[in-house]
Amino acid sequence: MTDIPLPPAALRLRMDAGALASNWRTLDVMSGTARAGAAVKANAYGIGAARASRVLADAGCRDFFVAHWGEAPDLLAHVPAEHIAVLHGPTTMQDADFARATRVRPVLNTLRQVHLWHESGGGPCHLMVDTGINRLGISRDELGDAAIAALDLDICLSHLASADEDVSQNAAQRLAFESVRQSVSARRYSLANSAGIALGRTYHADLTRPGLALYGGVARPELAGRIAQVAFPEAAVIQVRSLKPGDRVGYNATFIAQRPMRAGVLALGYADGYLRCWSGAGRFSWQGRDVPVLGRISMDLTIVDLTDLAECREGDWLEAVYDLPLAAKASGLSQYELLTLMGQRFAR
Repeated sequence: MTDIPLPPAALRLRMDAGALASNWRTLDVMSGTARAGAAVKANAYGIGAARASRVLADAGCRDFFVAHWGEAPDLLAHVPAEHIAVLHGPTTMQDADFARATRVRPVLNTLRQVHLWHESGGGPCHLMVDTGINRLGISRDELGDAAIAALDLDICLSHLASADEDVSQNAAQRLAFESVRQSVSARRYSLANSAGIALGRTYHADLTRPGLALYGGVARPELAGRIAQVAFPEAAVIQVRSLKPGDRVGYNATFIAQRPMRAGVLALGYADGYLRCWSGAGRFSWQGRDVPVLGRISMDLTIVDLTDLAECREGDWLEAVYDLPLAAKASGLSQYELLTLMGQRFAR
């Protein structure tokens, strides 16, 4: 049975490779004298890390960031190992041995990780310093430890907590990071994420680390009109039904037909990341024409109104309306969630 090819998936996630490359180039230019890297963790925010890293590398990106060690292999065929950084760092000797064997760079976040890295034999690495998000990172009062001074540091980095807002915390973190740069010797320094790039040159340091904006997200108004949509989820129509007035649609009958209608059933549901918040609110497109969602989203199915689309048949594909800023307003989900929730049943 394993030799029999699977039928094509009834869900697909189309990636606009040109838009992804263009977004990186835009963010690289906006980074000024700094160089833009790329956060490709969480399967490149759901887009597919292997194909996204290939496109980004071809566009000129040289620094790639993942969260887990298990994410590194997807990149190794397309990116030199020393250009890959693992943000969670080595928590076991096995992690450190993997880093040394592959030359993937660990991001050290605690003194324990620093000592573990030295014990494993050391080598080039990165260091995360906390400047106010109180998430991962060495505390600033630990920076005087001799084990840190003995590291072969490529990048010293920190992370902005509220760059998508105009709040005083941004300037406080920038000033804290300037202090870190005075006390930690590294070849490069990195602070800004997608939103941080839009805050201006004083946040850029040597390397920026965009994530959301690469994939079509608009984290701040300064990015609007400059970032293109990258992800286009599509679902196949697997049944077309004729409804009579009074017919009830979907779980709990939240939609009742008031007139004769055609309804299409899509192979898409909340198990695929198209959550119940889209019930009665989501929209699809077919040949440029609007297709509203009817009733409640099921685990594996979504019902849509095909009444005005007599030509749309079983087997046809509909594209979810998924411009990230607009979809976030319509659904109540964050732009990050909209991307990363898309499940494994999508062909990428």
